[in-house]
Amino acid sequence: MTADLVIHGGTVVTDTTTFAASVAIKDGRVLAVGAREAMPEAAEQLDATGLHVLPGAIDVHVHFREPGYTHKEDFGTGTAAAAFGGVTTVFDMPNVIPATGTAEALAAKHRLASEKAYVDYGLYGLLGEDTIAHVPDLVAGGVIGFKLYMGNTFGNIPSPTTGGMLEAFEVVAPTGKRVSLHAETASIMARREARLRAAGRKDPLAHLAARPAVVAVEAVARAAILSEWTGCRIHVLHISSAEELRPLAEAKARGVDITGETCPQYLLLGAEDYGRIGPVIRVNPPVREARNQAPLWAALASGVVDMIATDHAPHIPDEKVRDDIFTVDCGFPGVETQMPLMLTEVAAGRMSISDYVRWSAVNPAKCWGLYPRKGHLQPGADADIAIVDLARRWTIDDAKLQSRAKITPWHGRGVTGLPVHTLVRGRFVMKDRALVESARGTGRSVHTIQEMPAPRVANPDSTMTEIVRIPAASRGDAATGAAA
Repeated sequence: MTADLVIHGGTVVTDTTTFAASVAIKDGRVLAVGAREAMPEAAEQLDATGLHVLPGAIDVHVHFREPGYTHKEDFGTGTAAAAFGGVTTVFDMPNVIPATGTAEALAAKHRLASEKAYVDYGLYGLLGEDTIAHVPDLVAGGVIGFKLYMGNTFGNIPSPTTGGMLEAFEVVAPTGKRVSLHAETASIMARREARLRAAGRKDPLAHLAARPAVVAVEAVARAAILSEWTGCRIHVLHISSAEELRPLAEAKARGVDITGETCPQYLLLGAEDYGRIGPVIRVNPPVREARNQAPLWAALASGVVDMIATDHAPHIPDEKVRDDIFTVDCGFPGVETQMPLMLTEVAAGRMSISDYVRWSAVNPAKCWGLYPRKGHLQPGADADIAIVDLARRWTIDDAKLQSRAKITPWHGRGVTGLPVHTLVRGRFVMKDRALVESARGTGRSVHTIQEMPAPRVANPDSTMTEIVRIPAASRGDAATGAAA
């Protein structure tokens, strides 16, 4: 058998070890991993001597802003940024115009993504009180999961009541889909922000004051109880504080199917950076005091926090440099800088390269039902690969980012480690630090690939399927595969 491509001379990285090996690729999948002399003949060969061969990162939290906000980003620029960042699969959020809360909106977004995407993608469906009835059609339409906004953020998506959340969880639970949560309590934040505004506060630190860690602690604890009661799988987005780790860990210990992520901004930035960075740092939840960093790193190491994501949330410069922090759009690009920032921590000895692969690829794939098709480099897996130079020293320059929004808090930061080539299903999408333009539109939608186990339900009588029936064909108890 002849392979399409063989990568020679690199160091292959798994979540447990590293070893020198060649990687053969055929028809978009890994054909073989082993000694150079054991590899088949190949139509193309790549010399990766001195480089490390990683499974591409899976970023389960991006905002590519299409449709509705394409002056900030679209699927073309966003997935190009992913390719440059060694990210081979992204999950895009539903707070666009129109919000991805109906089958029609989802189908339209699938068409837009399929025309432009350089990397594979999953699309979230919006879960709110007015979209519960659309859950079956959204599942049938191929959502990767659902997004529920417990607190206000960009797009002003209404936050459901606790009663609405319970009903939403009851309806989603039988599908097996995971619900990702913006876990901040809306009512606390609204009162705090109103008081700060009334006092004339508009400086960057006022944003942090408006969203104390208790908003996340309360939200995570409440969501975990509802998840335990209904059996709905949940995922806590952008964990920012040490305090919310306790309800997360306690829920896991009780057997709740709850996962969590944190982001580079919470691991590497602190409140003291507000003065240096200014309003560009505004993000929801806010960057918090530096004391939170060590507990977050420890939670990753222990498995309390499962993965690293980015909350890539681009805005153009005019939307990020206003004098009133409460009028500054929340978020900034991150999908292109996440891997270099984390590889810098590998170089500093904070974690191993295998730790990074576990948090950026293996765990996301497992938590979202994509493993073993994605998340690792073994025969049969999709050949989603980031080939990186761990020794490359360089400086992040906003002007050179692929994202349409060329403003981040990382501008001027020195890093060590750089993706040199990125392959998605065996095809180069970024090669020698250049975008492969012909790969535009080759990204594919992904949803559950492996059969997910039946959800654990604390109270079987709580299900709402008698109110909103879930058609058997839409349930999550059958693998749907990756869409063509």
